[in-house]
Amino acid sequence: MRHKSFYIYTFGCQMNVHDSEQMGALLRDSGCLPAADPAAADIVIVNTCSIREKADQKAHSLLGRLRRMKKKNPRLIVGVAGCLAQQWGEEFARRIPGLDLVVGTHNIHLIPEMIARVQTCGAPLVETSFRDEVNSIGIFAPPGNGAVSAFVTVMQGCDNFCAYCVVPYLRGREQSRRPEDILEEIGKLAGRGISEVTLLGQNVNSYGASFGNGYDFASLLRDVAGVKGVERIRFTTSHPKDLSERIARCFAEIGSLCEHIHLPVQSGSDSVLTAMNRGYRAAEYIKKVDKLRQMCSNISVTSDIIVGFPGETEEDFRHTIRLMERVRFDGLFSFRYSDRPGTAAAGFAAKVEDKVKRERLSELQRLQDGITLEKHEAAVGSVEEILIEGYSRNSRAEISGRTRTNKIVNLEGGPEWIGKTVPVRIEKAYLHSLRGKLV
Repeated sequence: MRHKSFYIYTFGCQMNVHDSEQMGALLRDSGCLPAADPAAADIVIVNTCSIREKADQKAHSLLGRLRRMKKKNPRLIVGVAGCLAQQWGEEFARRIPGLDLVVGTHNIHLIPEMIARVQTCGAPLVETSFRDEVNSIGIFAPPGNGAVSAFVTVMQGCDNFCAYCVVPYLRGREQSRRPEDILEEIGKLAGRGISEVTLLGQNVNSYGASFGNGYDFASLLRDVAGVKGVERIRFTTSHPKDLSERIARCFAEIGSLCEHIHLPVQSGSDSVLTAMNRGYRAAEYIKKVDKLRQMCSNISVTSDIIVGFPGETEEDFRHTIRLMERVRFDGLFSFRYSDRPGTAAAGFAAKVEDKVKRERLSELQRLQDGITLEKHEAAVGSVEEILIEGYSRNSRAEISGRTRTNKIVNLEGGPEWIGKTVPVRIEKAYLHSLRGKLV
């Protein structure tokens, strides 16, 4: 490969972050090195997300800037990958002059080959085919030196077809990796000093459904807990309708499974949940959260909520507020609904006015900020086990890590603590983090 340096922009969720890690691993294996600055790179790849409109807009804006960079440096290779690439395909290459690669979600493994072909033929290449087996799902991509945690993909795709969501159309149907391949990867990561793994999938709770042999996500969690060197296990994302008692019981019975679950509810209104095709009612969701808290009293529960879904009335929104007051989430990702092309909801009538959506989102976020701060303040004085992950974002004079319940803690300390699990007394509470002191 003639080009020797690369830079990858990443938009979206943890799945996309790990996809970018896999792209980087492939490019390094083909002789490239990562560039610290996109202006110094020979290859720039934009790994896109189309779940939210904002990420879509940011990616298009960035591609416009890269187009101008390419005018100054015609040898620069510019590629787009991820969900937007899958969605637009060849149309992307027509809309963005100067784009060299369009790589869909099932074709990450082809990136080095496609770059080599572009260097030879000069014409833009597009590959967005869906495959019976996603070859990229198991690419070994250990994080950089000094990392203590890593992502591991256990499945890809989704069979749920929620009315607002593009994932089944852009990531394909569910595919679960073989457990022996997952455990082998985790063993290799542990051998490199990784002590925390996060298992990734669009709906990890339905992992193994296609195996037909009874091996499910709870089985996988127990097997991962048996891998030597793994101190902490996390996972994301869970679909409430597939959260079984077997999975809930794991929080009580597996010592290395961290006491945190991200369980997107999306709405507290049964009529909205039905229109969304979520497959559960609000009371069922609350019952599952109660079960989790019975199994593990200190479990942290975070969630997603969409406001302003088509047809959402003021009473529907009040149901959501009441559910939040009942459940009291530790944290929340909240969004204004926006039409995503190709989804069922894009064709729904009774759209909610943008002004109303903004007002509802503001009220919801004020409520959640108050609950989150209360929970953080309740932690003051306690001693928590913190896995030190690196330096604080705000200062190289401080270090940072997370509690088992996934709360960020900053504290004084040097690099000798990175990678260690240490007891920390919580001294101050803020909205987005905690401050502590080594015990």
